[in-house]
Amino acid sequence: MLRYFAQLRRFSSKKSDFSFVTTPIFYVNAAPHIGHLYSAVIADAIHRFNGLLNDPSGPSLFSTGTDEHGTKIQQAAAKHSVPVATYCQQISDQYRSLFRDFNVEYSRFIRTTDDDHADAVQSIWKALEASGSIYSAQYSGWYCVPDETFLTDSQLKENDQGVKVSVDSGHPVEWTEERNFMFRLERHQADVLHWIKGCEDRVVPGKFQKILLDFLEEPLPDISISRPQARVSWGIEVPGDPTQSVYVWLDALVNYLTVAGYPHPEFGQRWPPTVQVLGKDILKFHGIYWPAFLIAAGLEPPRQLLVHSHWTVDNQKMSKSKLNVVDPNERASLYTHEGLRFFLLREGVAHSDGNYSDTKVMRILNAELADTFGNLLSRCCGKALNPEGIVPTINPEVFNELGKLEITKKMLDLLHALPEKCLSHYRNFNFYLVVDSVIQVLHATNNFFETTAPWKLKAPEQRNQLNTILALTMEVLRQTGIIMQPIVPQLSGKLLDKLSVSRHRRLWRDLHGQFDRKQRSLAEIDAVLFRRIVPPKVEEVKEPKSKKVKKRN
Repeated sequence: MLRYFAQLRRFSSKKSDFSFVTTPIFYVNAAPHIGHLYSAVIADAIHRFNGLLNDPSGPSLFSTGTDEHGTKIQQAAAKHSVPVATYCQQISDQYRSLFRDFNVEYSRFIRTTDDDHADAVQSIWKALEASGSIYSAQYSGWYCVPDETFLTDSQLKENDQGVKVSVDSGHPVEWTEERNFMFRLERHQADVLHWIKGCEDRVVPGKFQKILLDFLEEPLPDISISRPQARVSWGIEVPGDPTQSVYVWLDALVNYLTVAGYPHPEFGQRWPPTVQVLGKDILKFHGIYWPAFLIAAGLEPPRQLLVHSHWTVDNQKMSKSKLNVVDPNERASLYTHEGLRFFLLREGVAHSDGNYSDTKVMRILNAELADTFGNLLSRCCGKALNPEGIVPTINPEVFNELGKLEITKKMLDLLHALPEKCLSHYRNFNFYLVVDSVIQVLHATNNFFETTAPWKLKAPEQRNQLNTILALTMEVLRQTGIIMQPIVPQLSGKLLDKLSVSRHRRLWRDLHGQFDRKQRSLAEIDAVLFRRIVPPKVEEVKEPKSKKVKKRN
């Protein structure tokens, strides 16, 4: 019954250390908003975490880009009275600029107007054709121009004005009759089902995997994968038929193959994607059509899909008509790029819509980045306590005395558990839980700092006590700085620079063996950890300020 069952079994047994993370490519019919940025920073955090586990210079790939073909793009360019190519370039450049400013370190920014992408699209078309998965037919049905898709009767409803619209998007539809090329989707339905069920966390969170399985309970209709050139001229030509252009969603999905080098020899070492990040609105395209296309072409589907929910604004759906679309660049001028990136990863959860509000942004940035993270670093490296800005050497006798305090025990217990907890949270894409765990340790460390009151230790004979308190506090900052790199790379980098942590000592493996509660031999700890007398602080690295965020007028 399963045409590609043996092939899929072979695929699933393939092991590789290669990391390939993708965002969806973003449609250039409008400027980017925080929803687009959210997809990008999620993927960037995953990619950076993968680099921490291995070596950032190791084999990895991270792609993002822009989707630039189709009717909506033609219409948007006409609305702005510019040539289509010029319009696409302008909007694509906005995405590049946005991702650069928010430290999204992609390996490839792909555009569907790139030459190698057109080659990949035509190559996959030929592979689908060779497999017998494509046929030509007269097609009629309700077509939604904004969504670029045909819809069945069950996907339609009438709005308040009595106009037929899409149930999912609310966009109007029009009746269309035309000759198209069709893809035999039902033929590959069982294989798609096998792919989804073949891995417990194939699609996460689990609620989205269930949605896909519900889709697959009924026979899937074949789908149109081309449009007449006379209607959609801005697209890639169907091989062998200049009267047809490739359907924009097939064209767009192939971008991941293009990035991996399809159909060239290097493709085999880069495929399949490790995890593909996407919004819930494009789940069906990535969770059913995409694996069906790949299986039909004899290619392995992605290892995992990470589906995230959307953002509301002050508990209302974000839309142009409500004038509440959040411009990331405008908000970054208020809260900094790093601050807004932190907020999205700290507040966003994949399974439910997040709610954006300026009040919440200011509260979180002040409480966590300024008062907790930045303030602790400022106090440790302040001129009054640590004028040379170094990590001092621990004194074993003082450490033994400090270890008797409950506040010290709590801090060290939390620190000892932190790497393993955060490792699990990162692997489950729960960035907010990473932050929760880090903030818990930092709160305990702030309490330790307040309780031990190092600012009172001014006498020469108290120097060992002062140094030990500073060393313990700065070690917490070192570990939390390493852990937070995928979430706030710029801030973490400055913190680790301030502590003079070598660029080669910022990987996940550098977290371990520092404070083992079971072998708290101070001589051992001193040898392992605190024999790191670091040079004076680098002058060009500015000390992070703990100043609270204020909303500008």
